[in-house]
Amino acid sequence: MEEVEINSKRFDNMVENIKKYGGCPVSATLKLIGGKWKPLILYFISVDVNRFGQLQGMMPACINRMMTAQLRDLEQSGLVHRKVFAEVPPKVIYSLTEKGESLRPLFGMLSKWGIEHVLTPRKNAQSE
Repeated sequence: MEEVEINSKRFDNMVENIKKYGGCPVSATLKLIGGKWKPLILYFISVDVNRFGQLQGMMPACINRMMTAQLRDLEQSGLVHRKVFAEVPPKVIYSLTEKGESLRPLFGMLSKWGIEHVLTPRKNAQSE
């Protein structure tokens, strides 16, 4: 994998990268990991919530069909590995691939930025 030089003052040499790679690297990354459920799924898998039922329990508003679609997208993107065990009932374990693991620093930075610039603390957050 090619190491890319980043110039944060110029926003990552955006024009040069668009010319070189044929698209905006930020948009491409957000397309891969964006959406309502993918960041949460990636987070929970990273902390060993790695079975479908466990993920569903952590995100009850995400219907089964959507969870399945999001997991498939993440698997096809090479971010998540799906291991099926030959058991009855079937057992499937999800884990982050090396590519998925490489997102940890990015999610840390995005989380910090979101707290500093987007979210506001809820009232009575301490008592929940």
